[in-house]
Amino acid sequence: MHPSARQYRPDPPAAWAGGLLTVDLGAVAANYRLLRDRVGPGTTCAAAVKANAYGLGAERIVPVLAAAGCRVFFVAHLAEGAAIRPLLGADSTLFVLNGAMPGTEADLHGLGLVPVLNSVEQVARWQDLARRLETPLPAALQVDSGMSRFGLSGGDVDMLMARPAPLAGITPLLVMSHLACADDPAHPANQAQRTAFLRLRRRLPHAPASLAASSGLFLGPDWQFDMVRPGAALYGINPTPDHPNPMRPVVRLQARVVQTRWIGPGTAVGYGAAFIAHRPSHIATLAVGYGDGFPRALGGRGIAILPSRPAVKLPVIGRISMDCLAVDVTDLGEAPLEAGTALDLIGPHNPLDPAAAAAGTIGYELLTGLGARYHRVHVGDDAVIDDMQKGSSA
Repeated sequence: MHPSARQYRPDPPAAWAGGLLTVDLGAVAANYRLLRDRVGPGTTCAAAVKANAYGLGAERIVPVLAAAGCRVFFVAHLAEGAAIRPLLGADSTLFVLNGAMPGTEADLHGLGLVPVLNSVEQVARWQDLARRLETPLPAALQVDSGMSRFGLSGGDVDMLMARPAPLAGITPLLVMSHLACADDPAHPANQAQRTAFLRLRRRLPHAPASLAASSGLFLGPDWQFDMVRPGAALYGINPTPDHPNPMRPVVRLQARVVQTRWIGPGTAVGYGAAFIAHRPSHIATLAVGYGDGFPRALGGRGIAILPSRPAVKLPVIGRISMDCLAVDVTDLGEAPLEAGTALDLIGPHNPLDPAAAAAGTIGYELLTGLGARYHRVHVGDDAVIDDMQKGSSA
């Protein structure tokens, strides 16, 4: 073993990383409470914590949501559920949206997870396990109300309900579907899907109903039913894109300056000479790139902010590289920008949704794509944040 290997720290300091990702756990809890209170006491407010709580760390997010009163959670895959189930008490229910892959039904049940059954085949396999165990098993039933993605079609429901004891061995905890256009309140698909959902639900055994996720619950009480399943809104993504964001921001992404240089007019920056300076320019190289999940599409479109000068929007220039990007900091003036200074790529003056839009994507994709190389800190660890911010007042 090389002697230096003994010095490795499994939780290295912020200064070892090129970027800092700050997650405001208090904002997550506040967002959950806002959503819960919006639907009222007659409707359960669940939480979608799939994709590692939208990339922000399920091991930290899930306990916060549980402490805020959430008792129903949704993940996409069995493996996600297996990791999260130990974080929850026996009074919590954890649904797996993709159901069980063939041959994994016993594993899913043994881990205390509840499948969302999306097809006649999934129903049959869950019933087979119930027969072998000689006990009814809980499940959610998903119907396809018009998105053509997951769920039992009208024909599937006909086939299922034509059988004797069609759901023998299954205890339905929920009948659910998902809206395709909930972020556009005027879209006719919303009402069409609600109508289809009501029709399909009436043909199935009675169980609590759920149709709305983040944007859907803002369509009003007629879409909220017995349970809503917000995900994106919990993490600060705007569920009402045509209106001001009602949610508190959760994420701040910062990148450290590696070096700066002055260049003359006509000088190229980055791969492909995609940026050519048209004036004497002060260029800062930051230690974050697409290898960190910062979209390559933001080259020439994104901005950075020096926290002490929030009114100055610093353009990201040229092509974003795997491990770095360039920012034109000329408009900050002659003051030196020291190595190690942290600039905001997402933050209070460049929110998540506009940053994603500049990349031609949505906040969901930007959040879930943020990589593992950032030093991650949760609000409250002031020493780490202060360490990362050194020099930011330059």
